[in-house]
Amino acid sequence: MATSKPRLKQSAGGRAKREAMSRVDTAWLRMERPTNPMMITGVLMLDEPMTLAALKQVVKQRFLAYSRFKQKPVDAPTGASWQDDPDFDLDWHVRLSGLPGKGDGQAAQKRALQRFVGQLASSPLDPHKPLWQFHLVERYRSGSAIVARIHHCYADGIALVQVLLSLTDAERSPGKTEPLPKTWLKQEGAAVARRVGAVDRYMRLGGKMLGKGMEMMQDPTLAGVLAKEGGEIARELVQALSLPDDPPSMLRGRLGVSKRVAWAEPLKLEEVKAVGRACDCTVNDVLMAAAAGALREYMRERGEALDGMNLRATVPVNLRPLEHARKLGNHFGLVFLDLPVGEANPVRRLERVAECMRQLKNSRQAIVAYGLLAALGMAPAAVQELALDLFSRKATAVATNVPGPQQPLYLAGRKLRDMMFWVPQTGSIGVGVSILSYDGEVHFGLIADARLIPDPQDVIRRFGEEFDKLLYLALMADWDGMLDADAASALIADD
Repeated sequence: MATSKPRLKQSAGGRAKREAMSRVDTAWLRMERPTNPMMITGVLMLDEPMTLAALKQVVKQRFLAYSRFKQKPVDAPTGASWQDDPDFDLDWHVRLSGLPGKGDGQAAQKRALQRFVGQLASSPLDPHKPLWQFHLVERYRSGSAIVARIHHCYADGIALVQVLLSLTDAERSPGKTEPLPKTWLKQEGAAVARRVGAVDRYMRLGGKMLGKGMEMMQDPTLAGVLAKEGGEIARELVQALSLPDDPPSMLRGRLGVSKRVAWAEPLKLEEVKAVGRACDCTVNDVLMAAAAGALREYMRERGEALDGMNLRATVPVNLRPLEHARKLGNHFGLVFLDLPVGEANPVRRLERVAECMRQLKNSRQAIVAYGLLAALGMAPAAVQELALDLFSRKATAVATNVPGPQQPLYLAGRKLRDMMFWVPQTGSIGVGVSILSYDGEVHFGLIADARLIPDPQDVIRRFGEEFDKLLYLALMADWDGMLDADAASALIADD
C-alpha cells in the first residue's frame, strides 16, 4: 500500500515560506563547481547490521528536528533564501545502496566502500530538493555503513559533524530522554555539544572572535572592514592577499570531475599525545606533521623535486562559542597552515608546523577570512570568481581536524565502530586531508581529484608510517628532556 509523503506547511496564498540566507552561507552555495561539489561527506561504520526502516526513523526523529533540513536553497540575483520544500520526500533523501563490484574479504569491501564514497563525493545533489542524502549500505563487513552528504551552505563541517553525532546515543539502549530540539535550545545545551565532541579548545577563541566576525558580516565592504577595524585587521588582510601562490607541484593542476577517497587504519590517541608531550607540541601539530610527511613521501617517490618546498593548507577555525553549537550555518574562518614537505627530518617538520600554528593562533587571519566570505556572498558573480581563484591559488590542500567524543556511541542500538568525513575543496584546490578522533583512536582520510592523486591509498598508508617515525624517535630520545630536531638527527644517524 502506498504511503503518504509528508508535506510542509505553506504560507497564506499557498506559497512555500522563504527565509533570507546569510551572506556567508550564500557564499558557500555559490562556490558549487562541477569539479568541486560543495558537499560535506561522512561515513559511519557500524558493528551490526542496520535496516533502512531503522535509519529512516532516526533521521525523521533527530535529523529532521532541525527544520532547516526540510528546506532547499533558492538563489536569485537579489540574494539567496531558504524555501520550504512542499514535496519533501524522506524516501528520496534516505535510500538503500549497494557497493560496486564483488568482494568477500574485509580489504576488498573497504576498497569497494571507498570507491562508492568517491562516486558520491563526485556527484552533485539535486538542486531542486533539500541538499542532503543518507545512503545505507546494509551489508558492510559484520555490520553496515552509512554515507551522508550535506551541502556546505547548511552549516560548516564542525556543526555538521555534531549534527551527525546527535543521531547517536551514549548507550546501546538509552532511557527516555528529552526531545532533541528542546535539549539544543536550552542554555545548558553546551553539555550536549560537549557530549558529541564540540571543539572545546576553540571556546575562548570563538567567544572573542565571533562578535568581530558578525560586525564584519553586517558591513561586508572592504572599505567598511578597514575603517572599522583599522590597523591590525588591515595588516592581516594585506598579508593574506599578498601571500605568494603555492608552488607548482604534482598536487596542483587542472581538475576533473571525479574524486577518489581513502582512509587509513586508526592510530591510538594516547600514542599521539605521547609524541606531543615529548616534542612540546599539540596533538593537532603531530597529526598535521604526519600528514605533511605522508604527502612528502608520496611526491618524492614519484620524482617530485622537494628540497625546500613548502605547501599550504587552508584550515577551518571555529568562530562559534560553544553555547552556539546547536545552531546551523557557517561560523568559521580560514587560516593558511604551512606543510613543510621539503623537510626530510620528521621532528624538524613537526617543529615548523607547530611554530606556524602558534603564529596563526595569535593572528586575526580567521576573522579576516570570515568577513571576506560575507562580502563574497553579496558580490557579483565575476567578483566571486576572481576572489575564489585568488585564494585557492595560495593553497594546495584543505585540512581539517575535529576532536570527536572519546567514548563509544550507538546509532539505533548499533555500536559506531569507525567514522570519517571530508569537507569540500574550493576553486582550484584538489586535495583534502581530514582527521577525526573518536573513542581513543585517530582516523585519517584523504579525498583528492582523480587527475591529481588517482591512488589515494598510496598516500594514506604512509600516514601511519610517518607517525611511527615520530613515535620511534620519541621513545628512543632522552625522556628527561625534550625531543628536538637536532636530537632526532643524532638518533637517525645512529640507527
